[in-house]
Amino acid sequence: MKKYPRTEKYDNEWISENWMGPNPLWLLEELCEHIDLKPGMKVLDMGCGKGITSIFLAKEFGVTVFANDLWISATENLQRFENAGVAELVFPIHAEAHALPYAEGFFDAAISIDSYQYYGADETYFPCIYSKLVKNDGQFGIVVPGLKREFEKGYPDTLKEHWEGDMFSFHSKNWWKHLWEKTGIVDITVCYDMEEPKDIWYPWAKWAKDNLGFNDMEFLNSDTNNDISLIVMSAIKKATPPAV
Repeated sequence: MKKYPRTEKYDNEWISENWMGPNPLWLLEELCEHIDLKPGMKVLDMGCGKGITSIFLAKEFGVTVFANDLWISATENLQRFENAGVAELVFPIHAEAHALPYAEGFFDAAISIDSYQYYGADETYFPCIYSKLVKNDGQFGIVVPGLKREFEKGYPDTLKEHWEGDMFSFHSKNWWKHLWEKTGIVDITVCYDMEEPKDIWYPWAKWAKDNLGFNDMEFLNSDTNNDISLIVMSAIKKATPPAV
């Protein structure tokens, strides 16, 4: 499996105490190969969970991060940011994806790791809400679980018994690329399937089975045709033409 040298600097036990899906630092490090982050930039970490991706962004790139999540309280995340020594760079926000408290054009970049599929598969979300948060020439980046291709029923037959609820937001890289590209708001810079997605997913799946009783191991093992994917996509917001 591919190595992630930035992530290797972080304690594995700390990661597993705070992850909420496949190793988010691996996913973020992969994404950051395609995003140009510089100290002083304002970055939205959307659906940050317990905030370890926000800590990573602050420590590795010196950016100012707005760590937005609905499921985890801002107070709980603040404690983690203070413990990590990044409270001056990372600001915890508790807000729902459709009711975000940010000015239009406020961010230099908006990033989402293993979260965007929960709200962003809606046709209107990107053009009407998300894209407006980032300034012209600003950057977007997401990593989402998905499928290698689209299926007539929405899922491969091998995974039928596991398919429910939010899994219907699992799509192919081409589906995600078209969703953003057709708005005319951005230029897609990369969109691809990560290598060995199940190898990336397995450590979380084993931990989640042992600690939470989740069935991700059964889900991954049922994927005998290797249809499961982790999709990386980044884009740059087009400049708005000047008013005539």
